Amino acid sequence: MINRLCIIGVGLIGGSIAKAARKQGLCREIMGVDADGENLSKALEMGVIDAGFGVEATGDASQGADWVVIATPVGALGRIFEELKPIWSEQAVYTDVGSTKHSVIEAARQVFGTVPANFVPGHPIAGAERSGVEAANCELYRGKRVILTPLPETAPDALRRIEHWWTAIGAKVSLMDPIHHDQVFAATSHLPHVLAYALVHMLGRKDEQQEIFQYAGAGFRDFTRIASSSPQMWRDVCLLNRGQILPLIEELQQELTVLSALMNEDSAERLGEYFTEARNARQRFLFQSTPASSAG
Repeated sequence: MINRLCIIGVGLIGGSIAKAARKQGLCREIMGVDADGENLSKALEMGVIDAGFGVEATGDASQGADWVVIATPVGALGRIFEELKPIWSEQAVYTDVGSTKHSVIEAARQVFGTVPANFVPGHPIAGAERSGVEAANCELYRGKRVILTPLPETAPDALRRIEHWWTAIGAKVSLMDPIHHDQVFAATSHLPHVLAYALVHMLGRKDEQQEIFQYAGAGFRDFTRIASSSPQMWRDVCLLNRGQILPLIEELQQELTVLSALMNEDSAERLGEYFTEARNARQRFLFQSTPASSAG
């Protein structure tokens, strides 16, 4: 049982963690920190947290906590580590939920000189296009994957406790090297978000003169759904993991050139083969994603 859980960043992700922990009876009280005063008030009103603090009081909120979860955009981690450093407790466990891991680890090293043994970097693979505590859902992590990226200096007990905690709120935990994590998610998460934002940005300019969005169908809505995600969060992700994302953008540009050439050739057979290969690749992904294929 956690006596005091401190969540820094009470939005969709942090708020969902708080609600899940409370539902499962994993903690006695929850402290919340948020830069948005209105969102913080809403979190208190909804009973997601027991006490709320502005970012200037991050140290006060985490004082005495035996469990601290950092659920802010990854660009804020350096500042938060600075706030936590004077009151960092060897008896507490610390983790984060950022979708880049190398940058988080480097931020910890810059502040502490090394990554504290009781800090376990993490990344829950769950979310929604909505943001803020009102979007929080106690079932958000049930059945979802959580990636932990421990280091050689990570304390085995801290890792074990974090694994057990995520499992208790319904998640499936995997361990991964931090650099490999950033490579994998640059391709499967970061690049798709960049594409969605770029497409909507391009068509948004056209829509000023044409009725594009008015006639857009379900396919457009599905493809661009993630462009409704937090701009601040994805700004930070793209800047902090650009070393992995930019080469993928270049590869995609080359792929679009190939596709354009096939269309210019006016070859129905070759274009059909290209789309068939893409469809088959996606079918393999869907098969690998099913519980039966991923068991064990």
